Amino acid sequence: MASEQELDAFLRSVEKRAFKRSLYHVRNQESALDIVQDSMMKLAQHYGHKPVEELPMLFQRILTNSTLDWFRRQKTQNALFTRLGDFESAEDGGEFDLLETLLQNDEVNHTSNPQNQAERAQTLRTIEDEIQELPARQREAFLMRYWEEMDVAETASAMGCSQGSVKTHCSRAVAALSKALRARGIFL
Repeated sequence: MASEQELDAFLRSVEKRAFKRSLYHVRNQESALDIVQDSMMKLAQHYGHKPVEELPMLFQRILTNSTLDWFRRQKTQNALFTRLGDFESAEDGGEFDLLETLLQNDEVNHTSNPQNQAERAQTLRTIEDEIQELPARQREAFLMRYWEEMDVAETASAMGCSQGSVKTHCSRAVAALSKALRARGIFL
């Protein structure tokens, strides 16, 4: 059983990454924050009594379901409007750095040259843009596997699909990202 302190520590540890993941999906900061807060509340209310080891998988599943619920609500709301402009998001968010935490936590700055820093920042923005262009399921699988560092089984469980589907989504995402980045002259 997770104590209140353990649950609080867990939620603090996943807060920023969950927000970024949600932001990639919904592309709206306020909605992403709502999704993460709702997911955290659901975990605390319904699964706070579970062992600490089970919390990461439960939270990932709740976050995925909350995101899907948000899309369903948006689809329903959009079906009520007839003007094309009503389907466009008024708030596409401001600047958002995909690897912000990596940049902030980079204690050893290998890019002391301002030109190298600018090139690195541009490369990170390009990677972020290309990730946002991926289809939703590919983006979700890619972020869980490579951002959240979940294994195939955990990702499949969180996404509610087979392990083969996760592998397919990840493979397609990596291929699409690689092709898009090469087309922009970025070779990693």
